[in-house]
Amino acid sequence: MAQTKDLGLILDAKIPIIVIESPDERRVLALLLRFAIHHGLSFYEWSVTKGLHLGGFGSEPKKGDEFTEPLELLQHIANRKGPALYALCDFHPYIVDEPKNVRYLKDIALEFENLKNTVVLISHELSVPRDIGRLTATFDLRLPSDEELISLVRLQAKDWSEQNHGKKVRTDSKTLDKLIANLRGVSHADATILIRHAIFSDGAITESDIPEVNRLKFELLDSEGVLRFEYDTEHFRDVAGLNNLKRWLKLRKEAFIGTDVDRPKGVLLLGVQGGGKSLAAKAIAGYWGLPLLRLDFGTLYNKFFGETERNLRNSLKQAELMAPCVLWMDEIEKGLATGNSDNATSQRVLGTLLTWMAENQSSVFIVATSNDISALPPELVRKGRLDEIFFVDLPDDAIRREIFRIHLRKRDLDPKSFDLASLSEATEGFTGAEIEEAIVSSRYLASSRGDVVGNEDVLAAVNRTYPISVLRAESIAQLRNWANGRTVPA
Repeated sequence: MAQTKDLGLILDAKIPIIVIESPDERRVLALLLRFAIHHGLSFYEWSVTKGLHLGGFGSEPKKGDEFTEPLELLQHIANRKGPALYALCDFHPYIVDEPKNVRYLKDIALEFENLKNTVVLISHELSVPRDIGRLTATFDLRLPSDEELISLVRLQAKDWSEQNHGKKVRTDSKTLDKLIANLRGVSHADATILIRHAIFSDGAITESDIPEVNRLKFELLDSEGVLRFEYDTEHFRDVAGLNNLKRWLKLRKEAFIGTDVDRPKGVLLLGVQGGGKSLAAKAIAGYWGLPLLRLDFGTLYNKFFGETERNLRNSLKQAELMAPCVLWMDEIEKGLATGNSDNATSQRVLGTLLTWMAENQSSVFIVATSNDISALPPELVRKGRLDEIFFVDLPDDAIRREIFRIHLRKRDLDPKSFDLASLSEATEGFTGAEIEEAIVSSRYLASSRGDVVGNEDVLAAVNRTYPISVLRAESIAQLRNWANGRTVPA
């Protein structure tokens, strides 16, 4: 009823053209019908496939007067007195580079006092030509509240129960609350699809349903290929070291997922390439049980002026709709490096990002990763933008042993069959990624001679590797020197 009242305020203001951008067409049409009935208006619907037909009450169009052609339809509305409400579905292609259609819409609007006809343009996305912009109002369809989402869950649970001889849908309050939180940001129709997917597969809403709901939600929202949904998150049990980061996240988990006014904003993970920053980003999402979205600044940039900033705005809006979520900004320095070599695009991108970070109220936790602090603008790394900067250093002896255990177990190899002390000693200065690659190489080596991988195979692979700590010793030393006293050891 509140939405009908809001729409009524616009219609009562005698605005002749109304634009409603929404993927939930059926709900919009139902809302317009409710308004038409309440105000005694004739109500008509139009689509290019069905033409003009009666949507509520009024005079049914005569046979042959369906007006399937957009121009014929507008001519009909411009020459027929109302009062009437015309809902035109997916009309956006017919006002792009179509001056006659735009002119007819303008004529209808200018003759509103005489015709009393209101045209409502309904589409998932619609740009109004400047010719009719001042004669147009935009109405935003509200997304469902938590109470409405719970009602939709109950409705689908009842439907499943009726189809399954009165059986009850199984769930618990904690899982149900998590499902509702992850349904925020979608339309009523999309929420119904997601709820049915969770319930009708097994008659239960369980913890295992949440990742799949998040995946489907991301696909329904359509990110235009810039923002990526990471299907595989990790567990901190598969991440060696990073104990300070783990404790920090544990203390803030409830504050972020709940409604705490001091909800954490995010962290910057600075460190050596291959040191585990990406793995940590995935583990944060897995630990908090949230969807992980990856923003790759390499795909963000576009050669056309203004498109890069638009891509960023769309990506951030997408993240807000997916909230609560973790937004992983991978190698952020590549998109925000200072300089004038890109016609100030990076400066505009930085401004867009900083504005969003200052104004964002949604539950989007940022995990920014960077290999080069010198390339990052000081505005981003100052306190207040993000909560903390963690430095991910090369692993020490104990952590290297744990890395070996993790990666050997992943490949069904018993760590007890290996001399972890000698392997750790041989890999001093290696990153976690380089240790994993040595294990992979040793398996290939053993397989080539039809044998099981052993300690000597791993050592042989290690001895053939020049780690990044040797190849880039100067830059790593410089990075460590900067991080000392300025960051928190992860």
